[in-house]
Amino acid sequence: MENKEFKSGFVSIIGRANVGKSTLMNVMIGQKIAIMSNKPQTTRNRIQTIITTERGQIIFIDTPGIHEAKHKLGAFMNETAVSTFNEVDIVLWLIEPDKHIGKGDALIIEQLKKTKTPVILVINKIDTIEKPQILEVINTYKDQYDFTEIIPVSALKNENIESVLDSLYKHLKEGPQFFPEDMITDQPERQLVAELIREKALRLMEQEIPHGIAVVIDQMKDRDNQDIIDIDATIVCEKDSHKGMIIGKQGQMLKKIGTLARHDMEALLGCKVHLQLWVKVKKDWRDSDFLLKNFGYRNER
Repeated sequence: MENKEFKSGFVSIIGRANVGKSTLMNVMIGQKIAIMSNKPQTTRNRIQTIITTERGQIIFIDTPGIHEAKHKLGAFMNETAVSTFNEVDIVLWLIEPDKHIGKGDALIIEQLKKTKTPVILVINKIDTIEKPQILEVINTYKDQYDFTEIIPVSALKNENIESVLDSLYKHLKEGPQFFPEDMITDQPERQLVAELIREKALRLMEQEIPHGIAVVIDQMKDRDNQDIIDIDATIVCEKDSHKGMIIGKQGQMLKKIGTLARHDMEALLGCKVHLQLWVKVKKDWRDSDFLLKNFGYRNER
């Protein structure tokens, strides 16, 4: 791709849990990569996605929501998010349109003050408030930090997203193309498939059970001479009572999780998928360093 003005760089998307980081990234990419849910702690690992246009290449890192950690998994998620501040060219901080700065956002401001990386503040969910209130939110935040830009958007309604991309290209420097132009993520297919299963559990189940689950892909294999992939996966939970709820009466809940996950997998992989799910109990896995690493939560930088 010949372009002397070609811009490139790494952008970290940060924010509290459930502010719409994954939704924003999926909209900008134009394809579902990060899982979405109305429950906190949906994104657990950094997910790297790529936009390549004639203007340049932007590599996004979607981080876990920053929150008060209650176990080792929570601490891992916070460390993963905060560690990106000094590793990227721009930080994209996503907030909800609140006129008062809460404890979680105050924590993020304190962390940002320790970095020299340019920060663009994105006020998401503006479709939920009146326009005069947007100005109040801007005034609340602009006095707290010297933002490079402040941009109001609605990721859900795809409103003003182009302004975010324009701002990123404007503030990135000229640089090389790091990834092939047809590549949209560096995530292994196994990890994407596992996250799709976890997303369906998050959507279908209530309260704390989904937070206490991990998904392990036991096997992912192309079937000989057929356009079918056989996938065997295990949902790991913390309690025997949770196992029963995940399986459901006569296996109905597990069947729903599998059916919805398979639909998204087929769209992602471009072929038929035969999915088999199992459920196992591993008590207190979220506080086990060994199991966290075994289930894919490795802080590799």
